[in-house]
Amino acid sequence: MKKILGIALVWLLTFGLTACGFSNNSGNPSANNPSKVEESIPSYKNIKPEEAKKLLESDNEIVLVDVRTLSEYADKHIPASTLIPLGQIEKEAPSKISNKDTQIIVYCRSGSRSVAAAKILVNMGYTNVHNLGGINSWPYDTESGK
Repeated sequence: MKKILGIALVWLLTFGLTACGFSNNSGNPSANNPSKVEESIPSYKNIKPEEAKKLLESDNEIVLVDVRTLSEYADKHIPASTLIPLGQIEKEAPSKISNKDTQIIVYCRSGSRSVAAAKILVNMGYTNVHNLGGINSWPYDTESGK
């Protein structure tokens, strides 16, 4: 009797554990391909100043957003940028950027607020968001005033 119980237990463990290792994910196409999951997660792209400058020169539909405060913007900003302070981004972005597929480049002083703004914009449904980082690393012309 013990021998039969032992064989049954070994058989059960062998086939039970083997079955746990396999699953039928035919209803979930991304289950066997993690890269498909990553593709479907909305995100933003970090870009360097050189790349941002080329984009801005080649496409006049791009919206360049400064997410700093009004006083920081007045002191120095990248030409043709639009001021939308980080604390106002959810409120003001829909009226200033109505098309969710518009290319958007966000920047701040050093890069922290622009990351937060990029995440907020992506969560709001904007599909083409680029994070430039901070104006401190912008080697090109800037201007002052409102």
